[in-house]
Amino acid sequence: MPIYRTHDFRIGRSQVVEWWRGVLHTVAVLLVVLAVCTIGMIALDSSGQPFSAKVLRGLWNALNLVTTLGDFTSLDPREKIFMMSTMVLLIAIGGYAVSRLTGMLSSDAAMIHRENRRMAHKLDRLANHVIVIGFGALGRAVAGRLSEAGEQVVIVDRAGDLAAQASDLRYLVVQGDAGVDDAVLDHSGVDRARSVVVTTEDADRKLSITLMAHARNPKLKIAVTAMNEPRGELLRRAGASEVLMTDDLIAGALVDCLSEKGKA
Repeated sequence: MPIYRTHDFRIGRSQVVEWWRGVLHTVAVLLVVLAVCTIGMIALDSSGQPFSAKVLRGLWNALNLVTTLGDFTSLDPREKIFMMSTMVLLIAIGGYAVSRLTGMLSSDAAMIHRENRRMAHKLDRLANHVIVIGFGALGRAVAGRLSEAGEQVVIVDRAGDLAAQASDLRYLVVQGDAGVDDAVLDHSGVDRARSVVVTTEDADRKLSITLMAHARNPKLKIAVTAMNEPRGELLRRAGASEVLMTDDLIAGALVDCLSEKGKA
């Protein structure tokens, strides 16, 4: 599954724009060569034909040269030398243009740009989905259970290796820092999502992600973990609708284990 990479998007887009500029520049140079070749053939034409006939003959030979058809009219020695010089120039221009434009299109940034465009179409069609921010151990477990329950899941992670792991598991993935870059949440469709689960361990990033997600979609259900009650209250004020205390969860699980062993 492709990955939408927000941090490389602008670079890739600029390279594609530059590629189109290169195409237009190459076309312009070829037109200039065509014009120079036509004018040169007219100037060298000593057939005594009317000027309109000389123009037609010169344009015919120039077009045959540029398009490599090879169907030239009869040329005298001077015209042959001129045409050979023009051929060398045309070969040099064509070789440079092909190598430059092909290299630009095959660059990593340009390929990422094309991949982002394909992913953008998929992400733009999403609605009522769940966004899981962070694909560490907790995020992977949450995403797995959501997928088993039939939910459409979008993974957001800033780490390239974790984003690649999520992509290998066939999740829709947006790579970027959701706590810093506004575009990350926007591209993950937070305005159309049903809920967000924040699984990152960084307390400050949890807070910033919660604030940013709630600001973009006040109706969004945001679930996040907190180490203690003061931090949990801060997250609730930031817009979190479900705050789970990790210490309480671990303590409850331990007590449940003891209770089950006591009954056995």
